[in-house]
Amino acid sequence: MAKDEQLQVLSMLDAAKTQFYHFTAVVISGMGFFTDSYDLFCISLVTKLLGRIYYHVEGSAKPGSLPPNVAAAVNGVALCGTLAGQLFFGWLGDKLGRKGAYGITLMLMVGCSIGSGLSFGSSPTSVIATLCFFRFWLGFGIGGDYPLSATIMSEYANKKTRGAFIAAVFAMQGFGILAGGMVAIVVSSIFRAVYHADPYSVDPIGSTVPQADYVWRIILMFGAVPAALTFYSRMKMPETPRYTALVAKDQNKACQDMAKVLNVEMKEQQQVAHAQPQNHRPSKFALFSKKFLRRHGLHLLGTASTWFLLDIAYYSQNLFQKDIFSAVGWLPSASSMSALDELYKIARAQTLIALCGTVPGYWVTVFLIDRIGRFAIQLIGFFFMTAFMFLLAIPYHHWTRPENNIGFIVIYGLTFFFANFGPNSTTFVVPAEIFPARFRSTCHGISAAAGKAGAIIGAFGFLYASQNQDKSKTDAGYPPGIGMRNSLIVLGVISILGFFFTFLVPESKGKSLEEMSRENEDEGDDQVEPNRVEVTV
Repeated sequence: MAKDEQLQVLSMLDAAKTQFYHFTAVVISGMGFFTDSYDLFCISLVTKLLGRIYYHVEGSAKPGSLPPNVAAAVNGVALCGTLAGQLFFGWLGDKLGRKGAYGITLMLMVGCSIGSGLSFGSSPTSVIATLCFFRFWLGFGIGGDYPLSATIMSEYANKKTRGAFIAAVFAMQGFGILAGGMVAIVVSSIFRAVYHADPYSVDPIGSTVPQADYVWRIILMFGAVPAALTFYSRMKMPETPRYTALVAKDQNKACQDMAKVLNVEMKEQQQVAHAQPQNHRPSKFALFSKKFLRRHGLHLLGTASTWFLLDIAYYSQNLFQKDIFSAVGWLPSASSMSALDELYKIARAQTLIALCGTVPGYWVTVFLIDRIGRFAIQLIGFFFMTAFMFLLAIPYHHWTRPENNIGFIVIYGLTFFFANFGPNSTTFVVPAEIFPARFRSTCHGISAAAGKAGAIIGAFGFLYASQNQDKSKTDAGYPPGIGMRNSLIVLGVISILGFFFTFLVPESKGKSLEEMSRENEDEGDDQVEPNRVEVTV
């Protein structure tokens, strides 16, 4: 491909006006994230119900709960699958192309969402084993959506609004979390109305009606619906012109795909401003070569470390909202509720937090990311996450008094707002912008996998760390932990570390992908500001 023709393709993508297809791509890619977040977070709603159904202990003063090892497996197995999927599909997206791997992820999500609600047997062991099996492979498909959706959106978008479009794809997570709560509210309300049950303290056996076994299955299986609705549209998406031009080296196909979806035509007379001389050759260095590490090593460390630290805090908070609500008295004691009452009230609380804190944070990022930049938003987010964590933790006993519960919930909601108007969005956006096209999906997958490693630490570690220091007050089967107060202090310290690691990440606002990745520089041109960090506020 002639160099000036390749540059013409890239220049036209950067200069293209925002069109209907950009919004279509947001919906198609974003619905995958809707499904992702629904599936990953709805499991936190049904774990207490699973405990009551399958782990009831005769004569116990408390309802049944999942044993520690089972709870850790149910909460964390999808995260393990997600980590593996991010690495595998990130690599596959650079080898086969973005489109080639995209359909596989969706088929996995649909099939395994349905499978999550099925059981091979009726014993607790067989039910949990089946659930964990399908949720691992569900997570594997979910993991693939991270690098592929981000890369597809970044490679279609123009440079002026690219951040907003990538962030809008990720913002669909907020609606997925919200939908998880709302589906649980609707399903539990219907079953409560039809099958009345007394509280556990009145009737330990009757408080969990047999039909409750259908409730958690319906909630989990509903995750297949949004994924299935977008399957046809996803299969019809063409390969991104940037991948076709820069990696597959097929300029004619790239032009055809652009004309098909962006309503532009390649014209012979169209000039590309400031085009590089035709004798320049794009760099051919390998991933993790010395040259890659000189150019992008600190960038990859920055994107991976900030995502890792963010997800420790974010997932530990999100997966265990119900425990925090109970600890401050916002939810009644489990023994004073029936199984479906408990599910309904946990879902209501989670939905309120999503509606007031989580969803607005995502969309504030969408509106501001191309105005104030990724770097500033990430610093603001980590700063306020730290501040609010410490504000909750230091006077923690103050917040446990009934008259102060609303204040606790407001501040807790603000930590979610600044996570989403902050690093939870920017850590997804930036890795899709700053690496060369032939490594872009792989590097995004590596960064995302580092994040999921943090999520696994948060999900597994918080189960134990947040237990009361008094052994008599811990959940059944758990050893004493450091308590909720000290856990929040640890999460605050982790947020401080994220603030400082942000300085390794460059600002990409208003710049083309090729400018950020130094895609078209000579092989020998290695001294041009390696790992430069530019701050734009």
